[in-house]
Order: sequence, then structure tokens, then C-alpha cells
Amino acid sequence: MLKRTLALTSALVLSLTALASQAADVLRVSAIPDEAPTELLRKFQPLGAYLEQELGMKVEFVPVADYPAVVEALATDRLDMAWLGGFTFVQVYLKTGNAIPLVQREQDAEFISNFITANPEVNSLADLKGKTFAFGSISSTSGSLMPRYFMLQDGIQPESFFSRIGYSGAHDATAAWVQAGRVDAGVLNASVWDKLVANDKVDTSKVRVFATTPTYYDYNWTVRGTLDPALAGKIKQAFLALDPANPAHKEILDLQAASRFIETEPANYKGIEEAARAADLLK
Repeated sequence: MLKRTLALTSALVLSLTALASQAADVLRVSAIPDEAPTELLRKFQPLGAYLEQELGMKVEFVPVADYPAVVEALATDRLDMAWLGGFTFVQVYLKTGNAIPLVQREQDAEFISNFITANPEVNSLADLKGKTFAFGSISSTSGSLMPRYFMLQDGIQPESFFSRIGYSGAHDATAAWVQAGRVDAGVLNASVWDKLVANDKVDTSKVRVFATTPTYYDYNWTVRGTLDPALAGKIKQAFLALDPANPAHKEILDLQAASRFIETEPANYKGIEEAARAADLLK
């Protein structure tokens, strides 16, 4: 009986070791769902192939249902790396104390949000008093938190200023709501707006930008704090090595709406944390 128990225990240990080894050979990557799932996957595929080549391991994209799901999965080590907005990074960092922001796009150091409308009566935020308005996801840095923060700074309390507020869930959805007349105006990530315009996904004869926010830090690629430091270093170097002069690299950078990637650090997102506390989104 003792021999049988020992054999079963050994088999269990070997099985768990094999599973751990298998998991270690796969880099599990995700992103906040700020665009349609098909678009997120399209943007990631060339980057994933590049990382597989540079790291010598399988890279798997893991879709998630919403912003909180990314935070929870990264905080509980069910993801190894994720593309986060500034606010979701702050949430992960406060939850774990050790999440590591590796890189950001060059423009993420001075990011902005665009206020858009299809209503000819609207030419400024003041013109929106008593009208309807759309944010993106409530957890979105560029689609909710920072626009709200700057409005509060200007004395605009959204819940009393607008007649109705909606949350579209994603930047492209906000643009679609505004174009369809579901709301008088909305706010979205400036980078996504530029992409929608470039790809003729929005009718600029109807929808226009009428205001922008001040600049702030936003997106980054973050790894869980328990990831092997050597692997984290290799991932960072792979991003920093992306060169727009290389056609294959340029395809990856273009899909990421990046001119290049640069290093970042937790201190860059203190302003986001302060804005979230001012908007009563962090306790």
C-alpha cells in the first residue's frame, strides 16, 4: 500500500511538473478590449509571431470579456503580459504591488482624447449642457477617466451637466453611436479616431472633432511581477528593437499605431492614479 501511495504521489508530482513546464513554454498575452475582438486579434497576430521568433517560445493571445477581467487575470498570474491603459495599469499595480510596465509607444507619453459630435449646434463643451454624451468603458483611461477628470477640472460634473450619459464599452463603438445620432457627442482615444478616419470607418462629413483634452500618460505593455526577470528583459528588448526602417517591423508598429516603443516606469502613471482618486474611481 505504501509503495502504491508513493507511486501515485510521484506520478502526481511529475504530472504537475510537466504542466508547469508546459505553461512556462507559453507566453499568455492579452489586451484591454477597447476595440472589437476581431480587431484586437488582427493587430496582435504579426506582433505575436515576432515575439515567438525573438523569445523562442509560443505566444498565445487570450481574449477577455472586459477591462476588470484583464486586471484580475494579470493580478492572479493567469496572464503573463497585457496591453493596458494607464488606469488599468494603476489598478493592476495597486492590486499586486509588483506589476512591471515594460514599454509604451512614444506618443503614450503625451496622449490625448478627442471629443466628437455630429450635431451642428455643438462647437464646444459648453454647448453640450443638457445634451446626451457617451464615454467608452468606465475603466478606460482615454475613453472615460481622463476626459472626466479634465471636465471636473473645468467645473463640469458630467452627471448633472448632461441630460443622459451612456457607456459604449469601446472607442469604435463610441464613434458609431455619435455617427448614428444615438448621442449628441462622445469622447474617445485620439489614436483610434485617427485609425477610423484613415480606414474610412467613420464619415467625417458627419462626425468631427470639436475639442481635445490636455496630454497625459496612457497605454503600456505590462508583465506580471512574478514573471522570470530574464524573460521580462528579453520581451522589453524585443519591443525596443522594433525599427520602422525594417518593413516587417513597420507593419507591426503600424498595427500598434506606434512610431516606436520606449521604456516606461510606474512613476509615469502617478498622475493617472491621482485623477482616478479625484473622480472617486479608486478607494
